[in-house]
Amino acid sequence: MRRLIGLDPGLRATGWGVIEVEGNRLSHVANGVLKADPDGEMAVRLRQLFEGLMQVLETWSPDAAAVESVFVNKDMGSSLKLGQARGVVLLAPALRGIEVAEYAPNQIKKALVGVGHAEKNQLRAMVGRLMPGCVIAGADAADALGVAICHAHSAPSPHLAAAMRRAGARR
Repeated sequence: MRRLIGLDPGLRATGWGVIEVEGNRLSHVANGVLKADPDGEMAVRLRQLFEGLMQVLETWSPDAAAVESVFVNKDMGSSLKLGQARGVVLLAPALRGIEVAEYAPNQIKKALVGVGHAEKNQLRAMVGRLMPGCVIAGADAADALGVAICHAHSAPSPHLAAAMRRAGARR
């Protein structure tokens, strides 16, 4: 059994979702959103994000991490801030010796929905289908669970790939 954490980086809110993979079975473990003080200085906000993420990693002890890669906004200032938050999100698991993979948003959507340009609500619906009964802490947490599921799907397991196809066929 492998425990995976998916991370959806953001400076205001970073979503996280932990799943377990055993054979072709995915199980929800936990999810949540880390929030930094929106009025705080950049260094303080990044520290809050780092400390919160380190606590999540310590609590749930994942074997591997997957992070959504950043896309460049038209607003370079926003892109730079997101990049700083993303740096913290990549650093925290690396400091704990956890393998970190990165996935583009379209790659995540394609892995879950079958279409790289799927709508966010389609991704969330598929997360709900694959994690029945789980209470999701918000949109950022749903996205993070999607990242974790994408990573699980990308692992070399034919049983897991078959389970993903079956879940998609039931939509």
